[in-house]
Amino acid sequence: MNFDVISNAMPYFLEGAWVTLKVSILAIILGTVLGFILCLCKMSNIRILKYIASVYIWLFRGLPLLIILFLFYYATPFDIKLSAFSAALLAMSLNSAAYKAEIIRSGMMAINKGQVEAAEAIGMTPVQIMFRIKIPQMVRLIIPPYINNSVVLLKESAQISVITVTRFNVKCSNTV
Repeated sequence: MNFDVISNAMPYFLEGAWVTLKVSILAIILGTVLGFILCLCKMSNIRILKYIASVYIWLFRGLPLLIILFLFYYATPFDIKLSAFSAALLAMSLNSAAYKAEIIRSGMMAINKGQVEAAEAIGMTPVQIMFRIKIPQMVRLIIPPYINNSVVLLKESAQISVITVTRFNVKCSNTV
């Protein structure tokens, strides 16, 4: 085993790990925010919002991440050219949002309706009910599937290499 090769490649490994963490953490944050909005839309009484959220979730959960990556990097309309990092972040965030929306929705649906009725009975507004009753209980319930989904997203970030998300362009040589 030649440790010189490993020690020479270590800066590239560390840079790759940094890019992976950066893309994954940003995609998790953006996916969570968009997923919460999608959850609220899907649970809304407004039919068009519910329909749009349902179609979005169905589409982005059904398409493989690799296809979404290719679409955002190679097939953007109107001559819009995204950088590889931007395309990867957008694709991973949108894909993550669809899964996180369903995770958040399942947590919201698990809250007992009697607690919401009790909060309404004492005069809480819908916003107060959301932030004081629903979200604290929901967070406790969704931690396991949320972390599982985040780990899956971290593992799927290896796919962004197919659209050349790298900082260094390494030339391979055939010398031993």
